[in-house]
Amino acid sequence: MPETHRIAVLGLGRMGLPLATNLVSSGFCVVGHDTLPSARSRFGAIADVTDTPVAAVQRADVVITMLPDGRVVREVLTGLQDAISPGTIVIDMSSSAPLGTRELGDVLAHKKIALIDAPVSGGVSRAEAGTLAIMAGGPSDKIEQVRPVLEAMGSEIFLTGGLGSGHAVKALNNYVSAAGLQAACEATLIAQEFGIDGQVFIDVLNASTGRNNSTEVKMKPFVLSRDFGSGFALGLMSKDIRTADDLAKALAATQPGLSATADLWTRAAEAMPNGDHTEIYRFLSQGSEDQG
Repeated sequence: MPETHRIAVLGLGRMGLPLATNLVSSGFCVVGHDTLPSARSRFGAIADVTDTPVAAVQRADVVITMLPDGRVVREVLTGLQDAISPGTIVIDMSSSAPLGTRELGDVLAHKKIALIDAPVSGGVSRAEAGTLAIMAGGPSDKIEQVRPVLEAMGSEIFLTGGLGSGHAVKALNNYVSAAGLQAACEATLIAQEFGIDGQVFIDVLNASTGRNNSTEVKMKPFVLSRDFGSGFALGLMSKDIRTADDLAKALAATQPGLSATADLWTRAAEAMPNGDHTEIYRFLSQGSEDQG
């Protein structure tokens, strides 16, 4: 990568801020933008920020988006396509819809702007540590051009295939993650109803074949403690599961477990619009009648 490499980061929230911070720490010239003045202020303490996204992307060789969803990404990037220089590589690290990503790639290609989708997994703590898993989809030569940028933010870079494949893998991964958490919560609730201590039950799972990421890192610190503060919103998890289900339907490859999980998490997100995703336990504990 050229020493003068300039990166624009659009979205300086819970995930975008640590990503941008790690890029600065790795020696890249970074300029950031966020619609919230408070977010701009936080990043402005260590690097340049701009009041408008146009000012951020001008003269950038790489543009990184970490925004709420694919709709926002498309709206922002199509609005900026005349300000982004031809030859620029755009990396969408948001959780976007895979087929929408392909469509956006075609739009940007007309302006000679390359698009890569590179969503992440690992949460805020791994974002801060620079150890995220990054799922990169798109032309392999373009991914290789920005590999040093990706490596500044993640410890594992997976080339998942063509454009949109990174977003597909991310959505499907979060379905598997959510299903594991849901199963752990349901089983714990039943065990407790039978009089089994929840802490003991989780210890057994973690020493047995029922062990998964949720039993290891979520159930005790966030669920059984009633802390519910993992830092990942229930609504975002619901969105990702729905993205996976929508993709399956578009491919005529629907799966009953995926559809049922998407429906349940949608109901949970509607019931707890500001909830943490570990609060699926609270939703499940209300009983089937309250779930509608």
